[in-house]
Amino acid sequence: MLKKMLLCSAAFVFTGSLVFAGQADKVVSSSWSGVVTDSICGAKNAGPSGAACTKECVFKKGAKLALYDPASKKVFVLDPQSKATGHEGHNVVVKGTLDKDSSTIHVTSLTMAKSEGM
Repeated sequence: MLKKMLLCSAAFVFTGSLVFAGQADKVVSSSWSGVVTDSICGAKNAGPSGAACTKECVFKKGAKLALYDPASKKVFVLDPQSKATGHEGHNVVVKGTLDKDSSTIHVTSLTMAKSEGM
C-alpha cells in the first residue's frame, strides 16, 4: 500500500513538472522599447500624432493599450492597462513578462524612454 502511494505521488510530481516546464517556454521576462498605441490600429497610431486616435479607439471601440516595438514591428497588449494610461503616443521602456501565446506583456514597470526620437 505504501509503495503504491509513493509511486502515485512520484508520478503526480513528475507529471506536474512537465506541465510547468511547458509553460516556461511561453513566458519570457525582458524589457521592450516602443510607443504606446492601441491594439486596433497598432503601428498606424504609434507616435504623438496618433495619441488622440489611440485614446478614442480605447475608450469608444474597446481596443487595448499596446506597445508597438519598431525593432520587431510587433504590437504587444499591455497588462495591466492602468500602467500605460496617460502614455498614449509616448516612447517608453516596458519591463515585464511576455506571454507569447497572447502577445501580452504583463508590465512590472513602464518608464518614459530617454530620447523621444524614433
